[in-house]
Amino acid sequence: MTKPPVLLTRRIPSAAFARLESGCDVDLHDGPAPLTPDELKRRVAGKQGLICLLTDRIDGSVVDAGLPTLKIVANIAVGYDNIDAPAVKSRGVVVTNTPDVLTEATAELTWALILALARRVAEGDRLIRRGGWTGWALDFMLGTELRGKQLGVIGRGRIGRAVAAKAAAFGMTPVFAKHDMSLDELFVSSDVISIHTPATAETRHLIDRRTLARMKRSALLVNTARGSIVDEDALVWALKERLIAGAALDVFEKEPTVHPGLMTLENVVLSPHLGSATRETRTAMADLAVRNVLEVLAGNPPLTPV
Repeated sequence: MTKPPVLLTRRIPSAAFARLESGCDVDLHDGPAPLTPDELKRRVAGKQGLICLLTDRIDGSVVDAGLPTLKIVANIAVGYDNIDAPAVKSRGVVVTNTPDVLTEATAELTWALILALARRVAEGDRLIRRGGWTGWALDFMLGTELRGKQLGVIGRGRIGRAVAAKAAAFGMTPVFAKHDMSLDELFVSSDVISIHTPATAETRHLIDRRTLARMKRSALLVNTARGSIVDEDALVWALKERLIAGAALDVFEKEPTVHPGLMTLENVVLSPHLGSATRETRTAMADLAVRNVLEVLAGNPPLTPV
């Protein structure tokens, strides 16, 4: 029996690829750069499934290129702001994502960034590497302790709750925006603010000049959600004006481009979108996307529909 054709926009872990290949005729894009929009439309034609990454923009025109055969778009990410989900679903195509499997990995990375920022770990590493450390001193590179401080969490989804659950280990009190207090109260009272809300039209530049000016001057801002939530121009301004003490970012407005103003500041920790980047988690994400495709192409409901 002929296997259903599926387009895979980037190589995935071998175990997940083997599962996909066992049930589908796979058209793999194995190049170093993402498919261009025109290439994506050309190669999705005639396919029944599309497995994509957050670097692939999937809109109605891409789906139209895959119709009438295309049945599912499976995104290897929990966020799906790269997909125009209403446009895709309005054309009768299923959209899936990969929730749950990356929750703990992203929560762990969030705490790694909080600790690195509070204790100036990345800054100290850079100092040593450029030969700037001259020895121990009582008042040298003092950071801030987390115990007794308030962790303000924006977004009460799986990842936000997982981050909050770990707060007790560091003696912090977690509070959620809109659940424990208003968003404005959270900005004013929190010592560390961690963002875990989806990227939507409503959350774009949620962190702007106004909100940054409301924060404590000792506050630390952490974003492991999506880059569009933070106005990077405003963040650079706030950091240079010392309106907040520091920021740690795993996501950026124009990835992989990083705002040049952030690159020169010592009170900033930057990581290249590593939230889910463990071997275990990335394999589980790819495997879940593959299983969604296999289920839908077999005539069954998707496992994790958007």
